[in-house]
Amino acid sequence: MDTDKLLIENLNFKQNRELSWLKFNERILEEADDTSIPTLERLKFVSIYAANLDEFFMIRVGSLYDKSIYTPMALDTKSGQTPGEQLQNIYDKVRSLNVKYNNSYKNVIEILKTNDIYALEYDELENSEKKFIKNYFNETIYSILSPQIVDPHHPFPHLKNKAVYIACLLKNKEKTIFGIVPVPEILPTVVFLPGQANRYIHIEKIILEFVNKVFGKYDINEKVCVAVTRNADITSEDDTAREDQDFRIQMKKLLHLRKKLAIVRLETSNHLSTYFSKYLCEKLDISDSQVYTMSTPLKMNYVFSLINTVTENSNKNLVYPPFVPVNTLDLHNTNMMQLASKKDLLFHYPYVSMKPFLYLLRQAAYDPNVISIRITLYRVAMKATLIDYLCSAAENGKDVTVLIELRARFDEQNNIDWSEKLEDAGCKVIYGFEDYKVHSKVCLITYRDKGKTRFITQIGTGNYNEKTAELYADLSLITGNEEIGLDATEFFKNMSIGNHEGNYKHLLVAPNFMKPRLLEMMDEEIKKGRDGRIFFKLNSITDIDIINKLSEASNAGVNVSMVIRSICCVLPGIGGKTENIRIRSIVGRFLEHHRIYIFGTGESQKMYISSADMMTRNLDCRVEVACPIYDADIKKEINEIIETLLYDNVKARTIDSQGDYNRIEDNKIPINSQELFIKQALQREVKKATRRKSLMNRIKELFKAT
Repeated sequence: MDTDKLLIENLNFKQNRELSWLKFNERILEEADDTSIPTLERLKFVSIYAANLDEFFMIRVGSLYDKSIYTPMALDTKSGQTPGEQLQNIYDKVRSLNVKYNNSYKNVIEILKTNDIYALEYDELENSEKKFIKNYFNETIYSILSPQIVDPHHPFPHLKNKAVYIACLLKNKEKTIFGIVPVPEILPTVVFLPGQANRYIHIEKIILEFVNKVFGKYDINEKVCVAVTRNADITSEDDTAREDQDFRIQMKKLLHLRKKLAIVRLETSNHLSTYFSKYLCEKLDISDSQVYTMSTPLKMNYVFSLINTVTENSNKNLVYPPFVPVNTLDLHNTNMMQLASKKDLLFHYPYVSMKPFLYLLRQAAYDPNVISIRITLYRVAMKATLIDYLCSAAENGKDVTVLIELRARFDEQNNIDWSEKLEDAGCKVIYGFEDYKVHSKVCLITYRDKGKTRFITQIGTGNYNEKTAELYADLSLITGNEEIGLDATEFFKNMSIGNHEGNYKHLLVAPNFMKPRLLEMMDEEIKKGRDGRIFFKLNSITDIDIINKLSEASNAGVNVSMVIRSICCVLPGIGGKTENIRIRSIVGRFLEHHRIYIFGTGESQKMYISSADMMTRNLDCRVEVACPIYDADIKKEINEIIETLLYDNVKARTIDSQGDYNRIEDNKIPINSQELFIKQALQREVKKATRRKSLMNRIKELFKAT
C-alpha cells in the first residue's frame, strides 16, 4: 500500500510515454497547417505524421499489445495505467488526431490545386482522362491482379503489413461472400494523367473503380480500400535461435517472423457497414476500436517521389529553397589526419558537410602509417561511400573492425547486406551483445607517427549515414586527444570480447557507467543550489531515475533547461516538483537529433555530446557513448548553438505542466534557429571562397612580378 501511495504521489509531474509521443506527432501536424511553409513541404509533414504513426503502432502499440497478454496488470511508472488502459487511451487519442490529420491533408491538397497539382478521385476525371485510365487498367493492371474469394475452399488470406487491398462483399444469388484483391506492389503508387498540369490518381482508386470486372459473375454490395498494421516489435530471443548459430542467420529468421505478427490496426478508405466491419474484426482478431476510417491515402510514402516529379521543371516556390551542406574545408588541399592530430574539429550537420569525415576515412584507407580502423555502425545509407572506404582500407592491409548492429529497427536487412560486403572485403565484422544493442557512434583510427602510436577518434550524436546527415541536426567531433583515443581503444577491445563493463577515464559508456556518472554530476549541481545549472538537448526523456533527479534538482533551486524534440515524460512547472524546469521542443525543416549534456557554467562547466537519449532503453539496455568536450573553442561553439536553440521563438514551442506544446510570444526579434544556422553556414562558405579567391589573386600577382 505504501508503494502504491508513493507511486500515485510521484505521478503528478510525469506523463505517459505513449501519450507524450502522440502529442509530439500532433505537433508535426502544426507544421502541415503552417501557411508560412511552402505547400509541398507541408505535404511532407502530413506524410511524416503518417510514417511516424505507422511506426508507433508497429513498435509501441505492438509492445503494449504483447504486455496486455503476458503481463496485463503491470503498471506504467509514469501514469499508473495497465497495458490495456494505455492501449484504449491510445486508440481514442489517435481517433481524434486522425480527424486533424485528414483535415490537414485535405487543406494542403486544395491549396495545391491552385498551383496546378491535382490529386483526383475517379469521378473528378475528365472524360478523356477516364478513357485513359480505363485503357491503363485493361492494358497494365488487370492481367497482374490476383483476386481471391473466401469460402471453405479458399481460406482468408494473410494480409501484409501496410500493403493496400481492395476488400469487397460479393453477392452470388442469395449467398454473400468476401473477396479481396491485393494492390500489386510493382505498380506505381500514383498514375499521372496526360496533359500539361500535374494531375494524378492513386492506383488503388483505379482498381477500386473497376473491381467489378475482376470478380466477374459476382455483384458487389460493398467495396473499400484497406490496410493493416502489424506488430513489428520482434526481439532476438526467438525459440528457434541456437547458441552456435550465426547471429546474422537468426536476424534473417526474425525478419521473416515480423511479417506474421498480430494485427494492431485496420485502416479503411470509407465507413464500413456493421456486417462488413464485424466480419473483418473477427477475421483479423481486432476490436472495432482498432478500426480507423481515413480520407487520406492509406500509404503516404509516395510524397517525396511525387515532390521530385512535380518540381522537376516548375513549382520551385512550393518547396524550401535548395540548401546543400557547406564544406568548410578545402579537402583537396587538406590532410585530415594532420589537421585532426593538431586541433579538435566539430561539424554541425546538416549545416556543414559530412565529407570531411568521409575524406578522413579515405585518407586513412591509403595512408601507409595507419594500422587500424574501428567503427560502430547502426544505420547506414542504402548507397554508402563510407562502406567503400572501409572495404578499401581492408583491401589495403589495414586491420578494419566493424561492429554493425543487425537489430537497428527497420534497417536490419540493409545492415545484413552491408555486413556481408564488409566481410567479403576482409573486414572483421562483429555484432555486439546478445542482450544490448550497440547504438554508440564511435570511429577510431590508429596510426604510427615517428615511432609512436597515435589516435584520431570521431564521436558523434548521429549515425554514419550520408543521406540523413543532410537532414538531421547532429554534432560530430574529431579529436587527436590521446587519452580519449586510449579510451576508445579500450572500448573496441571490450566490444570485441563481449565485455560491457570496461573502465574508462573520459568516455561515459552505457549500460553500466553512463547513468551513475550522470546522476553524480546532477548531484554536484544540486549541491550548488541556485548557482547550479543543468542543460539537456535530447530526442526523448523517459528514464525514471533521471526524471526523479531532475525533480530533486528543481527543488534545490537548480536552473534546469531542456530542449526535448519528442517524448517528454517529465512535466515542468509543477510546484514542489518541477517549478525550476523549463522545456522547449523544436520542429522544423531538419530533424533535431543531437544529444548534448551540460553541467555547470564558466570554466568549470562539464559538456558532453552523446548518442544516448535519457531513456531507460538507452541508459540501461544499450551500449552508448558520451564524449567530453575539452577544447575551449568547441565548447564556445556548442554553447552558442544552445543559446540559439533556447532563443528560437518561431519553430520552438514551450512544454507546459499538462505536456502540451505552446507557441512562444515574447515580442523579441523572430528567430528560426535552423534558418539562422543555414545563414551562418552560407556566410562561412562565402568567407572561405573569398579567402581562396584572394589567395589565388595574390599567387597570380606573384607570378606576374616574376
